Amino acid sequence: MLKNMQLFVEVAKAKSFRRAADVLGMPNSTVSRRISKLERDVGLRLFNRTTRQVDLTDVGRAYFDSCERIINEAQTAHQALIDMHSKPSGVIRMSIPVDFSIVFLGKLLTDFAAKYPQIRFELDITPASSDVVGDEVDVSIRMREPKEQNVIAKRLATLHSELYASPAYLKSRGVPRVPQDLLNHECLKMRDSPWILSNANGAGDETVAVTGQFVANNLGYLRTLGLLDLGIFMTTRKMVQSDLDAQTLVRVLPDWTMPEVTIYALTGTRLLPSKVRMLVDYLAKHLPIAISG
Repeated sequence: MLKNMQLFVEVAKAKSFRRAADVLGMPNSTVSRRISKLERDVGLRLFNRTTRQVDLTDVGRAYFDSCERIINEAQTAHQALIDMHSKPSGVIRMSIPVDFSIVFLGKLLTDFAAKYPQIRFELDITPASSDVVGDEVDVSIRMREPKEQNVIAKRLATLHSELYASPAYLKSRGVPRVPQDLLNHECLKMRDSPWILSNANGAGDETVAVTGQFVANNLGYLRTLGLLDLGIFMTTRKMVQSDLDAQTLVRVLPDWTMPEVTIYALTGTRLLPSKVRMLVDYLAKHLPIAISG
């Protein structure tokens, strides 16, 4: 059946039994006979035949779209099986968030590249959410589960964030004791939305409609503003560990954390080229360790 479907696709593209036969290197009579058998199997006429060319029927056009997709996925699966027995090579086109790539992905990607030197990377480092189906991207790393139904999401790890500020800022504005105290502070935010804080002692969540002079789409920039004594910001401990060691930043509301964020690898299909599948599996194995470490 699959071979006849492939033959059907070639005839539909060529709009001719003879031209399809030439492409496939088989007799014209064989092509015609197998297409007729396929039509009998499905119980529908797929082509309108004339002496000059063949055209798809309405049913044939719908069947063509399905057949072409199935054949492409089968070819991808076949190539992936072949690649398992050879060294993966080629380009991986990857979209990753700015701060996340700097803090967590830099060493992981260089380690993976050293393990597979025939693989090259084209990295789109951006805060924007890339369309993994429409854009020329093999895989996107994002901090959200996709809303699009035609996107495949693989969970890689979870990320925990806390609140930080400089000692000088806290000395001038006071130290928050409870989440609602944040209403009286400059809060440096990634987006214009409330902060939700979870109590480590199980006291429940609190939502605080914090405000501040600065809203940005880059955690690194918010960290810089925090170091300039301009307010309280949210980030992961790993991003500010050197600042904590140098005592240029301190944790705010240490009994409270922000809700965990899940990190996903987003792709447009489950049938990935082996090099992309190997990278996603590698990140799923090693990213939790990099985050917790």
